[in-house]
Amino acid sequence: MALILTVIFVALVFEYINGFHDTANSIATVVSTKVLTPRQAVLLAAVTNLTGALVGTAVAKTISSGLVDAKIVTSEIIICALLGAIVWNLITWWVGLPSSSSHALVGGLCGASLAAAQNDWRVLIWSVPASDHWWNGKGILWKVVIPMVTSPVLGLVVGFLVMGLLYFLLRNWRPVMVNRTFGKMQLFSAAYMGFSHGTNDAQKTMGIITLALVVATKAGLLASAPDWLGWLHTAEGTPAGHLTPVAWVMAHLPSWLQFGYTPPAFDAKSQFIPVWVTVACALTMCAGTAAGGWRIIRTLGHKMVKLHPVHGFAAEATGASVLLAAAHFGMPVSTTHAITTSIMGVGCAKGFNALKLRVVERIIWAWVLTIPASGLVAYLLVRVAHALDWIP
Repeated sequence: MALILTVIFVALVFEYINGFHDTANSIATVVSTKVLTPRQAVLLAAVTNLTGALVGTAVAKTISSGLVDAKIVTSEIIICALLGAIVWNLITWWVGLPSSSSHALVGGLCGASLAAAQNDWRVLIWSVPASDHWWNGKGILWKVVIPMVTSPVLGLVVGFLVMGLLYFLLRNWRPVMVNRTFGKMQLFSAAYMGFSHGTNDAQKTMGIITLALVVATKAGLLASAPDWLGWLHTAEGTPAGHLTPVAWVMAHLPSWLQFGYTPPAFDAKSQFIPVWVTVACALTMCAGTAAGGWRIIRTLGHKMVKLHPVHGFAAEATGASVLLAAAHFGMPVSTTHAITTSIMGVGCAKGFNALKLRVVERIIWAWVLTIPASGLVAYLLVRVAHALDWIP
């Protein structure tokens, strides 16, 4: 039990760091345009991230069951995976680079699993194509690699088109009126961005914790898998932990308040995310958000391109839409990639010379290195732990 609690603790540490690392990306534009003060932006992001994290679990299920062979994963391997992601996140945060916590986590999980499997690459689930649509496929190719390429392209292109359309529609507006109008509209786009970030990023740690519970149960550490763990489904009944937070509340209301609500049906072989895991991860990321992430905010909001409220609105609306669509299909897409490329697209609409290409180049290098770097750290941690007999 102590080992399981250690996994949960390290996972929540990662989630806290994610809160001030990746959430900084989601509020950078609204701070840089001076629509909100840093304190106001952090508060808005904390509330909207919490709300978004409580909606759906598709991304969490991808992380917990769709990337590596669960047979090779132990609690110790999960700890090494999380530490690999944490180390890379702290390095990039310290130098002010908006790298992806999502891909750091994926890299850590893959690197640790590969080391545990003695370099047997078959432990990584590369591709399990779906019979209907490509986005229903499982594995690293469909859930990580393709979204890693398509989401930045979408952010760049859609950001460019949205900003170009706004330039056309607002060509006869006075600058004062544009700033005043979009200063108000950016409050909604910033909230939309925070909500979308919550629907995607908080779920990744939920998936890791659920994976740890599954592994522990299979290893006999949680032999009875009591209902409070909330992941094991039986044909005889549906424990409360199987439901999303909204469904759980509805199911426990008096019948006269349910207004005909019927809890969703579940397949007995499916894996579900416990309510307590959802809430714990959401609150932890919320706390991390409150800690801020000013180094990254400066890079995105000031160093890359100069933004006004209308640009912030276009970038946030674009990035949030990309994230929300990805969360719907269970893809652990990077908030960093979505909002950064949206800002790049908006900057290109202003004029290609508006982008500071040296800053963009540093950001792209951080993206390229994230998965292999975090994977290497996790790989080495497993090797060291094995040499010291900490891992059998």
